[in-house]
Order: sequence, then structure tokens, then C-alpha cells
Amino acid sequence: DDQEWKDLAAQFNEFRPDDMVVLGPYKIDPASITESQMLLNKVSTSFMADKVKFDRIVNYNGETPVVTPLVLSGDVDYATHGFPPATEKEYINLGYRIIRAPNYNGPALYFNHAVAPFDKKEVRQALAYAIDRNENGVVSLGDSGKAAVNMSGFSDNLAANWLSEETVAKLNKYEFDRAKAEEILSGLGWTRDSDNVWMDEAGQRMEFELTAPAEFADWSAAAENLAQQLTDFGIKTAFRGVTYTQHPIDVQDGNFQMAIRDWAAGNPYPQYAFNTDFRVYNQAMSGVGDPTKKGMSFPMVQQTDVLGEVDLGQMIADSTKGADLDAQKAIVGDLALAYNELLPQIPLWERYGNNPAPDIRITGWPADGDPVFQNGTYNDPFVIVLMLTGQLQPKGS
Repeated sequence: DDQEWKDLAAQFNEFRPDDMVVLGPYKIDPASITESQMLLNKVSTSFMADKVKFDRIVNYNGETPVVTPLVLSGDVDYATHGFPPATEKEYINLGYRIIRAPNYNGPALYFNHAVAPFDKKEVRQALAYAIDRNENGVVSLGDSGKAAVNMSGFSDNLAANWLSEETVAKLNKYEFDRAKAEEILSGLGWTRDSDNVWMDEAGQRMEFELTAPAEFADWSAAAENLAQQLTDFGIKTAFRGVTYTQHPIDVQDGNFQMAIRDWAAGNPYPQYAFNTDFRVYNQAMSGVGDPTKKGMSFPMVQQTDVLGEVDLGQMIADSTKGADLDAQKAIVGDLALAYNELLPQIPLWERYGNNPAPDIRITGWPADGDPVFQNGTYNDPFVIVLMLTGQLQPKGS
């Protein structure tokens, strides 16, 4: 209510610059924007102008099928799409380097918990045993699809930073074991029909649909393989691809039975991963976001064998409080144990980049294993660091 504040707000509202106000070394050229690409030109007045070595950046728009021909033709110097193994092989045959940095997340099998029998943790646990996650990762992304190991809800690459040896020892790794999966389902009173399809204790045939973004080559491959694995196990599953702009809307609306969406997060703090796991596609139940978005309909207060009753939303909030790292680690450990038992979704694999970096026009990529690659592909990406420091530059510059 202070007049000085009102005057300042009015001043801000009256400020209408004719051009973009840009701090960094590159600025979008609005006139260049088309459906297929846009240009970013160097800003000579930027405080970073003397560091960067490129005068212009061409940013192409499009999912994997659109960008692949541009990479093959040598028109793209670096790309971060999920290229299938056959395409990656073509890049390697052309002499392209493939950069495999961790992304700290990946695809998961999501369940609509409002659809029986996915509301039972024992069923989800059985399916975790029934799925060969290693096969799914290799089929989908070759060497860049690494099966989730700890099943803790966040990246195995970060486990040593947050989980004690005692906690890791308690985590069920859900190693591929269909005999164990059958034992669990049989213990629930399930039987198989004449077609070898599982029926639950009420005689309901287990037949479902699995959806995934059609244009995501790696996730679509994961879904196709997963549907076949589940069908072979006796959970008859049909895969349906949905355009990538519509698919997250369907999942948020609860308009699915099973779906492939992301788990964990490309951030060194596990709170972001658990936020994805428990909240992003669970807004109505979590109380964070749009209360009309049913998503996976997973209750945030759960009864566990390992910890008793847990309030997952409160635990996620508490894991960020204060400056006592040991206290935070204790909560993260409990969240990992709860996630491992409850499996709100089943992590399939962690995605590592299989990013082509043709050695045609640019130079300066560091050797494999350089610490800069810990930044990953998408969150604070290493390519931006390398550009802003001037290490990445045109050949002959």
C-alpha cells in the first residue's frame, strides 16, 4: 500500500521496450521464427560476448523423426533426441561421436490407481518382477538405456550422495524373476484362464491398454516391448501411441489405464525426483497443482510395512527444510524406502544421452568422463557450459 511501491509498479507497467532485453550472449531473432527453426544472434554488448565463439545459432524444431534426416545430412552439429539404436548405428557408421551423459531420469510404467487391480501394491510389485528392465532399456535406447537398479524413486547415480549403506541394503532391487511374480499373484488368489491370461480373485480377466507418446522414439519402443513382455506374462496389453502433445493431457486427466511417462528428475536434490514421482501426475491427490487433474489417483497417505503410516506429501516438504544435511538425508532415505515398497509407478530405465556430435564444423568437446558431463543433457546442460566458456567453438577459429 506504500505510495513508493505503487509508483514503482506503475513505472514497471509503463516500461515497453522496443526490443528484447537480453543479458546473455545470444538473442532470438523474432523474424526468423518458423515452424521448423529459429535463429539466435550474438549480442555484442553482452558481458559474455568475449567468451562465446559462435556468431549465430540455428535451433531446429521437431521430434526425432523430423530431426534425424538433418543430423544424417550433417546440418545439425549436436542433438539431444532419443534416437533408436538403428539410427545411432548409422551415426556411428558416419563417424559421429555419441555423447552419453546421464540425465538422472527416464521412462516409467505409470498406473491409474483408480483402475483395479493397480491400486494393490502387491500387484505392482509382481509386475516389477515380471518386467525385464534391462531388455526394455536396450531395445529402446541401446547402450543409453540403463535399467533402474535401486528402484528408489531417484537416479542411481545420486544414491551415494543421499542414501546410507543400511538404506540401500533394504531396497528391493526387483530383479527379473517371473516365478516370484507368479508366486505373488497366486498368493492373491489369481489364476490363469485357458488363454494363459491372468484372472484376479473375482474372475476379472487382466486385459489393459498401454499408451505412450507416439513421436518419442525411445518411449514408443519401450511401450511396444513392455506391452509384449506383459502379454507374455499373462497381462494382456495393447499398446496405443498418442501424439506427444496430447499424451500428458490424457494422463493428467486420468484418461488412461497404463502409460509411459517420466520418473525422477535431472536435479541433484532428490526432492525434485519425488515431486515428479508423487505429485506431477497426481495433482488432485497430492494437493499440489490443479485439483481437477486426477492423474494416477495415488493417495499420499499410505500404510507401509517398512515405516508404518506415511504422509508422503509432508515428507517431500520436510526433506527440503533447514540446513542439516544429515536430517535431510534421513527423510530422503525414508522416502526411498517408501517408494521402493509402494511403487506408485515402475521405473524402467535411466536415460543416458545418445547425442550425436558430428566432428564436422565444431571442435572442443571434452573427453568422455569429463566432470562437465555430470550436468546431463537437459537440466543445466553441459553443452551450454561448453559454449559459454568458449571451449566449444567453430573449427579454424
